[in-house]
Amino acid sequence: MNKALTLIAALLLFCAVAAFFSMFVVHQTETALVVRLGDPKRVIREPGLYFKIPVTDAVYLYDQRVLDLDPAAEEMIAADKKRIVADAYARYKITDALRFFQTVSTEAGLRLRLGRIINASMRSVIGGYTLPQLLTEQRVKVMAEIQDRVNQEARQFGIQVVDVRIRRADLPQENSEAIYARMKSEREREAKENRAEGAEIAQRIRAEAERDRTVLLAQARKRAEELRGEGDGQATGIANAAYGGEARPFYEFYRSMQAYKEALVSGDTTFILSPDSDFFRFLSDYSGKRKTPANR
Repeated sequence: MNKALTLIAALLLFCAVAAFFSMFVVHQTETALVVRLGDPKRVIREPGLYFKIPVTDAVYLYDQRVLDLDPAAEEMIAADKKRIVADAYARYKITDALRFFQTVSTEAGLRLRLGRIINASMRSVIGGYTLPQLLTEQRVKVMAEIQDRVNQEARQFGIQVVDVRIRRADLPQENSEAIYARMKSEREREAKENRAEGAEIAQRIRAEAERDRTVLLAQARKRAEELRGEGDGQATGIANAAYGGEARPFYEFYRSMQAYKEALVSGDTTFILSPDSDFFRFLSDYSGKRKTPANR
C-alpha cells in the first residue's frame, strides 16, 4: 500500500514538473519561436499561455518593441580629407523572428553584425561629404542615406532599422588640440592688432583734443584781451568824460575822499603839509575851492 502511494506521488510530481516545463508565456511585447532539435517549428505572435515538448523543444522570445543600438565611435575621412570621429546610434525593430533566428539567433549576435554594417555605411556616405556639410542642415540628408544603406543590408536579419542618427562628429583629439592652438595664436594676433590699432586711434584722438584745446584757449585769450581792451577803453572814456565835464568837481571830491580814507587810517597819523595844500582843500571847503590871498 505504501509503495503504491509513493509511486502515485512520484508520478504526480513527474507530471507536475513535466507540465511546468512544457508551459511558457508570451507577453504582448514579444514574439516566440519554437525550435525542435534545432529545427524551427512555429512562430507565436499572439500573447498567452502556450505548451511545448519539454525535452526537444526550445523557445526563443524576441522583443517586438523598438530597440536601441549604440555602436562604438570610429574614425572616418570626409570628402575634404578631414579626419573625423563619428559617433552614431540606431533604433531597430525585429519584424521576422524566424529569419532573425536563422541569421543571428540572438540580439548579441545582431548587435555585433549590425554595428559593423552601420559603421561601414557611415564611412561610405560620409566619404562623399565635406566636414562643413556634415555640420549644417545637410546632416539630415546624410543620416537618411545612411539609414537607407543600413536597411538594405539589415533586411537579411529580419529587422527594420527605424532610425540612424549621428550623435557627434568631432575631429580627432590631436587635430582638435592643433586647431585649438592655431585658433589661440590667431586670436592672440588679432588681439595684439586690435590693441595696437586702438592705441593709435587713442593717440590720434588725444592729439586732436590737445590741438582743439590749444586753439580754443588761444581764441579765448584773444577774445579776453579784446574785451579787456574794449573795457579799458570804455573805462578811460568814461573817466575822461567824468573828469573833464560837469562831473569833474564831484570826481575830484570822490578821489580826495578815497585818498583821505587811505592816508588817515590810524589816529596817530601825522602830516607835515602846508594848510594851504591842495590835499586838504576839501576839508576846509566841500566844494574844493582853492584859497587865494584875497579870500583867506
